[in-house]
Amino acid sequence: MKPILSMLFTISLLAVTSVTASASDAVYSPYADGQYPSRVLWGDTHLHTTMSFDARSLGVQLDAEAAYRFARGEDVVSSTGQKVRLRSPLDFLVVTDHSDAMGSVDELLRGNETLLADPEMAAAREKILKGGRDAAEGFISIAGFLMGDTDSPMLNKEIQTTVWERYVTTADRYNEPGRFTAMIGYEWTPTQGGDKLHRNVLYRGNADVARQLLPFTATESINPQDLWKWMQRYEDKTGSKVLALAHNGNLSNGQMFPVETNPNTKGPIDADYVETRARWEPIYEVTQIKGDGEAHPYLSPDDEFADFETWDRGNTSMETLKTDDMLQYEYAREALKNGLALERKLGTNPYRIGMVGSTDSHTSLATAEEDNFFGKFASVEPNPTRANEPMVRLDNPDMWQIWETGASGYAAVWATENTREAIWDAMQLREVYATSGPRMIVRFFGGFDFEAEDASASDIAQRGYAGGVPMGGMLEGKNRKKKQSPRFLVAALKDPVSGNLDRVQIIKGWLDKKGRTHEKVFDVVWSDADRRKPGRNGKLPPVGNTVDVKNASWTNTIGAGQLVGYFEDPDFDPKQPSFYYVRVLEIPTPRWTAYDAKYFGSELAEHIPTAIQERAYTSPIWYAP
Repeated sequence: MKPILSMLFTISLLAVTSVTASASDAVYSPYADGQYPSRVLWGDTHLHTTMSFDARSLGVQLDAEAAYRFARGEDVVSSTGQKVRLRSPLDFLVVTDHSDAMGSVDELLRGNETLLADPEMAAAREKILKGGRDAAEGFISIAGFLMGDTDSPMLNKEIQTTVWERYVTTADRYNEPGRFTAMIGYEWTPTQGGDKLHRNVLYRGNADVARQLLPFTATESINPQDLWKWMQRYEDKTGSKVLALAHNGNLSNGQMFPVETNPNTKGPIDADYVETRARWEPIYEVTQIKGDGEAHPYLSPDDEFADFETWDRGNTSMETLKTDDMLQYEYAREALKNGLALERKLGTNPYRIGMVGSTDSHTSLATAEEDNFFGKFASVEPNPTRANEPMVRLDNPDMWQIWETGASGYAAVWATENTREAIWDAMQLREVYATSGPRMIVRFFGGFDFEAEDASASDIAQRGYAGGVPMGGMLEGKNRKKKQSPRFLVAALKDPVSGNLDRVQIIKGWLDKKGRTHEKVFDVVWSDADRRKPGRNGKLPPVGNTVDVKNASWTNTIGAGQLVGYFEDPDFDPKQPSFYYVRVLEIPTPRWTAYDAKYFGSELAEHIPTAIQERAYTSPIWYAP
């Protein structure tokens, strides 16, 4: 790409937001009446603090105030006494502490008299304060509320009301429209038998509306349909809005994306289920600390990049290990395909989901950088032996090891401004994408009239919005002219401090006339094209690897700083419903385990990976006949 075009392309990604004014109200500035998102906003939609029962029991000392300060770029001292700061501030943060027993462990450890009046609670407090295995045992002794004990002192309504008031007030205090958004949220945490069907609930409004109704809890119901009913009650009561996003489904043991049987009611998946889920859950957490949820090699054997940060040995309890038949109901790509089939059968696609990434960190620290990774819990913050240690010290040989956790991920939102309302609206529209950590900028548009030159134009964003739909949008077959197939524009710009880009791919899924689903991965544009050509099998050779594990370093002597591509579906059938999403891959760079080994001078077991190909996933663009 010529230098001047490269410069203009970069500017267009960051700043083009306008439509052309009519002669009667013409102004010199082409951006004066801009109505499109001008820049991507970076955030974390899934973070736990001292208000979460598990985080507090396992040693976190940082509260929501510390989480907000850290996210906006300030230095903080971690729960293990280490000074830490983000490389670059985030634009927004959603603190999502568990709604069940929110703040109760923190209140117990602070000496709440109501809780200490119960001898069992007092004994548990002493154990938790000792830390380590004692803390885990102490918490387990009072965790009956997780098993449905509605009389547990941990569920004291007076405490819950006081904590929630403080929780939402703190979010309002740190919310600075235009500079930093502190969005209100919580995590609904049903974990029956260890199967995680968790959702984060995100509020569009402020503390005044959020405080009007206490959060819904798994103690009240473990059925997502009851959560959706609570969401409707909230909107009816307050006049404000909420949405839910489900976690990556790899710990659901085949229950996150059902297609036949409702795992909670044991009845069939029906029209009410698909319509209601589609109404309340527009986005999905596709990548986080506990593994990546885009694709699985068993489900996508022809995709050489499907096996990425894979966690698939069982659910949280590890009492039921994973079986292959569970996998198709856990991963995003399969859900997107199954959603097409459900729409044909029941009239609505419940899995028309946008993609976001987030951390699910229980440290109050939204760290998703390989060289700045503070782990899942305070007990696994940086230390010389953590990569070789089990996730939690319990007597279970199948328990995950810390090295299996990933430094992932972040949510990227194309919003018109940095406010709660604009970010929430962009999520509702699915104009969002996920990354495993790096802050690469990705644009993706679909339409019927794009031409190849539109992809390399300096005003790609303006052309994309004017002539088509962005990521998360829908292309209607009724709008196409005869013989037109969908055409796509995609542009990716590397994170300035991360690896160069390897390639940009478009993943297509579709439903044939017999009701069978299919998928195909297309390499659209790639780096080093002068030396890398697809082989006879259609596969592109690997980009190479410059990672120096010993020094935890790499060189950007391969790959590209930016990639721009145009794609027209060569296999398009106008009668087949389909979806298309973008996957952007970086060149290999050091994994957090390599940075640990270098910093502490520690030895890693041979099976522990030390390099990673970071990536981004956009929300799909759907085609409806």
